[in-house]
Amino acid sequence: MVLPWAGRSGAGEAGETSLRPAEARQEEASALAVSIGLHVRWRGILPLRAPRPSTLLGQGQVEEIGQQVKLHGIAVVVVDAQLSPVQQRNLERAWGCKVIDRTALILEIFGERARTREGALQVELAHLDYQRTRLVRSWTHLERQRGGFGFLGGPGESQIEIDRRLIADRMAKIRRELEEVRRTRGLHRGARKRVPYPVIALVGYTNAGKSTLFNALTGADVYARDQLFATLDPTMRGMKLPSGRSVILSDTVGFISDLPHELVEAFRATLEEVAEADIILHVRDIAHPDSAAQRADVIGVLDGMVKDGTLDQAWPERTIEVLNKADLLDDAARGELAGLGDRALLVSALTGAGLDRLRRALDAKLSAGLPVHRIALAPAEGAALAWLYAHGEVLERRDSAEAIHLAVRLSPEDRARFERRRARAAGARD
Repeated sequence: MVLPWAGRSGAGEAGETSLRPAEARQEEASALAVSIGLHVRWRGILPLRAPRPSTLLGQGQVEEIGQQVKLHGIAVVVVDAQLSPVQQRNLERAWGCKVIDRTALILEIFGERARTREGALQVELAHLDYQRTRLVRSWTHLERQRGGFGFLGGPGESQIEIDRRLIADRMAKIRRELEEVRRTRGLHRGARKRVPYPVIALVGYTNAGKSTLFNALTGADVYARDQLFATLDPTMRGMKLPSGRSVILSDTVGFISDLPHELVEAFRATLEEVAEADIILHVRDIAHPDSAAQRADVIGVLDGMVKDGTLDQAWPERTIEVLNKADLLDDAARGELAGLGDRALLVSALTGAGLDRLRRALDAKLSAGLPVHRIALAPAEGAALAWLYAHGEVLERRDSAEAIHLAVRLSPEDRARFERRRARAAGARD
């Protein structure tokens, strides 16, 4: 049972008008509930003029929902909003069933889908942060007093204080473990920079088709389904571009409007992959009726990363929009979007349409600004020739009996690495 309401704000600051109609929010909330196995028996959109501190909804609305709960035998009510602990407790008492808000619903999905140790730690941290605010005096066992330690006696410590302390201790331990994970990821990034292979990060709204595109480009078999938050753990695979250049493609967790603040902080390590990327592919479900609003949500999160210093301000310059699911558009819509240029490419990860153009666009963006080097190789330098094809963009080649003449686009770092490798090879032959 899902209850979004008209007039609520979207992913921006409080009071900002949402770009989505209430019906679209309702569909998304229903999809979130279905994705964890809930069966939606009834849903409604309720106007909310003035939120009530005790129940959020008006008394008449609370009674109306209570009747639907009894009529349909509903066990869980999902309110597509952020409920205070007091509001959640009062609604559970009024309706006689479990009540969860949007944050709890998303946390439940993340808890089911995380697979790696990093993902599990991040989800547990977010859960504990959320639960800490739920420790209100709604259960009698939380009000019991426990005796003091040793011989001092005293009034002791209440159960709610013990629970808060245990949660705080566990959160501190998880943060220490996550710092270790982040240090390890930093070492991996450092190793990639020494290789170095450019990193391309996929970002986008949940269920935009990022994992399907990832599989189509890399030949991997990452879990990809038509459901929200199918991917929660960052995945990386190598791939070759048309120039022969090797790159690393990174699949990341999808964004969603009103992402719980607990998860924004807890998944900082995942977002670091985006900050370090040479190219950001913003994957959009262009066939979705809310595609423009979803784009705004993703950009809002990335702009937030700029404000907290995680992401540089120039990220739009290294971003390519990928308008995915072109196979779901009619011919007229595809025709309108086909001429947008290389900053927004129309593709279908499912059918493969447009992927060759995307690969060429990636090549061109990585090559932009790199110097072109004229290099002459002896015919016997086959390993050096293969290295140049693997790490640079060979623009011109002319073979003769005495030498192989190349025009190669290389970064300064790659040119220096090539010269060192060539010098070592010459020393070994001598």
